[in-house]
Amino acid sequence: MQEHRSHVHLARYITIAVDIATRIVRGEYRIGQKIFGRSTLAGKYNVSPETIRRALTLLQERGIVDVMPGVGVVVKSDVSAREYLADYNQKKVLLDIQERLTELLREREKLNTEIDHLTNQLLDYTFKMAGRLQKLEEVTVPHNSPLLGKSMAEADFRARTGATILSIYRNGHEMLSPEAKTTLQAGDVLLMVGTHDSARMVYQMVTGEELPPESIEEKNLYQNL
Repeated sequence: MQEHRSHVHLARYITIAVDIATRIVRGEYRIGQKIFGRSTLAGKYNVSPETIRRALTLLQERGIVDVMPGVGVVVKSDVSAREYLADYNQKKVLLDIQERLTELLREREKLNTEIDHLTNQLLDYTFKMAGRLQKLEEVTVPHNSPLLGKSMAEADFRARTGATILSIYRNGHEMLSPEAKTTLQAGDVLLMVGTHDSARMVYQMVTGEELPPESIEEKNLYQNL
């Protein structure tokens, strides 16, 4: 059999062969009847004579018609026409499935591209916002701190910076949620939670030094001052 496909679409000569076979099954063309010549069929289907030749060759190979020189195209078997249409319908189902699968694969590829794009946007946004997210920081009270001897209530870190002091490490001991009356001493390590900006402000209050926004990492709050 000489059937073939262009991508997932049926070739024109196949659809013409199917149409002629269908007419035979319906009784429009009877066994032994001579049907139109190639030129007439080419005009009827608005295709080239070569396309008609391929369609008739296909029908002749399936035993549906005889193409006889000097006589023309003669219907040979309606049973063979019916069998050919059954085979065609099965292949058409497979072809439709293949075409739909191809469409879905294209859609999935498009979705994957959109997902990758949104994922990259999310990562970029997350990195840009990282400096604004709440995080834990440590700052050590130096010997010349302006807060020495002042209580937590007097320092009022929460109201002035937005940071929360979670605990104070002093002489190897940890004071969780230090009371308002707790006074600050040199060497105290304050564990706080807050944004990058609030950490800078706590550092400034504790050390008396004013830092530009980019200097907070250079000073490294995680080391003793």
